[in-house]
Amino acid sequence: MYTVAERCRLRDLLVEAARSDARVTGAALTGSAAVGGEDEWSDIDLALGLAADADQDAVLADFTALMYAEHGAVHHTDVWSRRTVYRVFLLASTLQVDIAFAPAAEFGALGPTFRLLFGEAVEQPAWGTPAPVDLIGMGWLYALHARSSIVRGKVWQAEYMISGVRDHVLILACLRHGVPHSQGRGLHLLPTATTAAVEPTLVRSLDTAELLRAFRASVDVLLAETSLVDADLAVRLGPPLRALTTV
Repeated sequence: MYTVAERCRLRDLLVEAARSDARVTGAALTGSAAVGGEDEWSDIDLALGLAADADQDAVLADFTALMYAEHGAVHHTDVWSRRTVYRVFLLASTLQVDIAFAPAAEFGALGPTFRLLFGEAVEQPAWGTPAPVDLIGMGWLYALHARSSIVRGKVWQAEYMISGVRDHVLILACLRHGVPHSQGRGLHLLPTATTAAVEPTLVRSLDTAELLRAFRASVDVLLAETSLVDADLAVRLGPPLRALTTV
């Protein structure tokens, strides 16, 4: 396990490496550190802006080599958004280090958790919020597959699909209450009454009767959230969704 001091020292070393690299024209803290919200479990989140003539692959390769040779990386994975690659490292200490390598035109704040350390940031279009009606659609799609999984005896798939219904209900609740919806970051901010209504959707075993119980509960909360978005849609969805749970 890493200490806060070790995390801070590594972050400082990475920022210094970026400052000394002519191919890097800007750096920013992102994530909780950008807004003073770190705790002992926080990871390192950095964004680097690259010069227009920089070879992105070469910069990635050099920083990756640095992470493995000097900072204890044991593996990494990439997430892409437009032309920006987010390289996520796992260190032997269990510390997660996320470094975004962005072309100059894409180096800028995508949300409130961005604090410029050096260089210039470019204004970026904000990430969109999912449309509630689309989340509802995904919810009933998962419900359809939950029913078929149960009747086919595919219990693990059934659990997965029931959880998918619940996940979309929780995102709808986050949007309704104005808390962060991505990756469960705002779930702890939801009112207790809201989360208590969703608790029965948790699958406690792979017994068919239990799967059906949790499935019915997931349909109930999906329809309840739908009614708060579009009451007429909830009325239309009610009969077919409840019919799914009569298997």
